Amino acid sequence: MGCKINCSNPPILCQFTSRKPSYRINTLAFSSYNPSQEQPISATTTTTQTQLPKTDVYTISFKTLGACNLGISRYPDFEYDAQGGTGTGTGTKNIKDGDFNQEISVSFDLKTLYIPPLTSGTTKFLGLPLPPFLNIDIVPELFHGSINQESGQVDLEFTAKFWFSVGSIYRAPPLLVKTVLTSEESKGKIKSGRGERLDKEGKCRLVGVATVEPIDDFFMDTFLSLPTECLANLNALITLS
Repeated sequence: MGCKINCSNPPILCQFTSRKPSYRINTLAFSSYNPSQEQPISATTTTTQTQLPKTDVYTISFKTLGACNLGISRYPDFEYDAQGGTGTGTGTKNIKDGDFNQEISVSFDLKTLYIPPLTSGTTKFLGLPLPPFLNIDIVPELFHGSINQESGQVDLEFTAKFWFSVGSIYRAPPLLVKTVLTSEESKGKIKSGRGERLDKEGKCRLVGVATVEPIDDFFMDTFLSLPTECLANLNALITLS
């Protein structure tokens, strides 16, 4: 007699289940793959940094020397010994990669700036010293500009008041002089001069032509034929440290 075995459950291979299959989630790295290369090329981020220009700071020393000339109107120039004039200032230069500009911005401290007055001891006119009672003081009000270390060119904006006096008897209103003292050429309508660039020792010749306006003083306006031009021709020594 045969027997029959009834299974309440179907065979395992034929069993269906309603449970969803589980999937394995892989973490993907952001990279690109080049079939011609063995290693994947990882994505990289390039950060660009902006470099600020470096700044060099200098101490500038200015000295006036002898054998200078000053001229005004159509009169012959005065022979002027400016030995002893001094001044100090600050110079700055911005340096960038690949920048070969050697120009330095210069500003002088007016408190330290002294230019000798025109007196009988410093000035001659037509070979003779000025009369001992005649005096012309020079009071600077502005002195700044640029110096090129490579070429030796100097350009300094200069503003000063010239105070003319005769003893204690007479003192005129100041003559205002504005010019650029340059190592190059300075040329006006009646006055002109050519300077000399800085040499290895720091010596140079600075020239500047300026227009002098009337000062509402009958004597000075008439004597100097204002308005007119004046010329400064200075030997100087400029050093940087």
